[in-house]
Amino acid sequence: METNQYLDVFLDESREHLQAINDHTLRLEKEPQNDGLVNEIFRSAHTLKGMAATMGYEDIASLTHKMENVLDLIRNKQLQVTTEVIDIIFIAIEYLEEMVEAISNGLDGKKDVTELVARLDRFEKGEAAAAVEPSMMEPTAEITAVPVDLDEFQMTILEQGEEQGFAAYQIIVELSEESILKGARAYMVFEALEDKGEVIKTNPATEDIEEGNFDHSFEMIFLSKESPGELESLISKVSEVHNVQINQVSFHSENEAIEEDEIEIEEEPEKVHPVDQPDAAAPSHQPAKTIRVNLDRIDDLLNLFEEVVIDQSRLNVVATGINNLELTETVEHMNRVSSDMQSLILAMRMVPIEQVFNRFPRMVRGLARDLNKQINLEIIGADTELDRTVIDEIGDPLVHLIRNSVDHGIERPEERKNSGKPEEGNVVLRAFHSGNHVFIEIEDDGAGIDTEKVKQKAIDNGLVTNAEAEQLSEQEVSQLILASGFSTAEKVSSVSGRGVGLDVVKNKIESLGGSISIESTQGEGSIFSIQLPLTLSIISTLLVKSQAETYAIPLSSIIETVLLQKEQIMTSHGQKVIDFRGQIIPLLDLREVLAIPGHGEEEKEHAVVVMKKGDKLTGLVVDHLIGQQELVLKSLGDYLGDVFAISGATILGDGQVALIIDPNALIK
Repeated sequence: METNQYLDVFLDESREHLQAINDHTLRLEKEPQNDGLVNEIFRSAHTLKGMAATMGYEDIASLTHKMENVLDLIRNKQLQVTTEVIDIIFIAIEYLEEMVEAISNGLDGKKDVTELVARLDRFEKGEAAAAVEPSMMEPTAEITAVPVDLDEFQMTILEQGEEQGFAAYQIIVELSEESILKGARAYMVFEALEDKGEVIKTNPATEDIEEGNFDHSFEMIFLSKESPGELESLISKVSEVHNVQINQVSFHSENEAIEEDEIEIEEEPEKVHPVDQPDAAAPSHQPAKTIRVNLDRIDDLLNLFEEVVIDQSRLNVVATGINNLELTETVEHMNRVSSDMQSLILAMRMVPIEQVFNRFPRMVRGLARDLNKQINLEIIGADTELDRTVIDEIGDPLVHLIRNSVDHGIERPEERKNSGKPEEGNVVLRAFHSGNHVFIEIEDDGAGIDTEKVKQKAIDNGLVTNAEAEQLSEQEVSQLILASGFSTAEKVSSVSGRGVGLDVVKNKIESLGGSISIESTQGEGSIFSIQLPLTLSIISTLLVKSQAETYAIPLSSIIETVLLQKEQIMTSHGQKVIDFRGQIIPLLDLREVLAIPGHGEEEKEHAVVVMKKGDKLTGLVVDHLIGQQELVLKSLGDYLGDVFAISGATILGDGQVALIIDPNALIK
């Protein structure tokens, strides 16, 4: 079968199922008795196994199959949910994620999973420390068994088997609803078990099962020395087997065994079906109202729409010249419709930031264990939407900041206890909209930033002098930790200490048109706040003119515009400066920065755009201010590459190309 056409669907759905397994496993560690979570994890693993087997990715299929076996032991109360069990599930998730990403990069997705499969095998065979002793096993009644009456001859066989070390199992096999040859599949199940024991009785009768006269499931009483996990593994290998449940039955009669289960249920009324539990992970059966669309198609649609906008602007000029009422009304209606279309297309590129946030709970759990700390991660505002291009870039900076909070911020339990704090530290990851920006905050209730230690380290590194350090405010001192190579760690660890994290974070955020600020109170905690534009594909700009060229400056970087007289311009150390509200700021001339030809006559009055980057202000001299306009930002492409002080270009309504100024580069 040709599977290439399904590759994108496989990758998307695999990532969704892996994320679901990850999220539910994190919850399962906190709620080990929640059977609904186990069922959800099992369902996702089973679906992933089926997809991988269909696509021919055998390593993924074999690993998920072993995961299913372990999860089935948990479902049947033969294995307790312990830290050891959760750890090995997370290792399996990491392996699966690596294989899926390898496939997305054009590789074969193969990985040596032998050792991990062997570890899962040990759990399955009851050799792991977390396995429950047989005497501790609870009767399982999750799926109601169909009563099977045993006659005297069958009872005799069971009793003799008990004396010889055999165990009697009630095996319920459920086939996929899509299965057509039910009789053939059932025959394959019996054949798989042929050498492992003896079938004592079936329900329905064997003849009916072989002819397929049953409703997708059948039951047998099976006598064997094999473990339930081994039997389940053999049956699951049969194609189109959807689910297998194995219960160890009493040696009296099946009816008595069921009565014992019913008594157990009455004693524990809280063990109800997961659907009845409000916080159980019950699957939603609402019909899907979404479709998957490749991001490139949306980009192509946006490109085509830009052509429509250009033609629309020309049509406005034509309609004004002809002065025809009907034409003017039609053009005005087109303007309104096209504006709504533009908003809709841009909204299609917006995705919840949850896609980035959902990777962090597992990461924090692992870091907390490595550092012997107790940490609770709280996520707020995961449904906040951000442009897809920003989402793709912001993940790594957030990883650095969270690792920094966990390692440097949160203290060890004994230190927190001595400080009068709870032993468990809190890290809050928060996202929210404000105007045309999205703010992401990483807040912790740890030790905060030791400003004196930071000052001394900055002096040692030559970043500031002793005199300059004394003049710095606490916020300015906090900003020093963003400098390249800066670290206050006493020793380099696998988590941090090399001083290559936070400066990378700062540079990446600024390249996205954003900024980062730090608030910290020693002994109480820190807040790292990131400000990002809602979208990188459309930006609000101020159009300016320098000579005959039109340029656009992002409004997010502009403080205000001023008209400046020639005599107000001063010079300090060879640099033009101005007095802006009591603060001396440098002044740049756009014509000089970009070497625009034809300076012309010296103007008596200059238009100045005051721009801000962090705490730094710079004035940019231009010839004329045109007005505010929203523009679609386009890359200059690989041919031109990076051009100093230019972040991209756009097409104006009259068809001209306008370059977009990068304020961050100018202020540097």
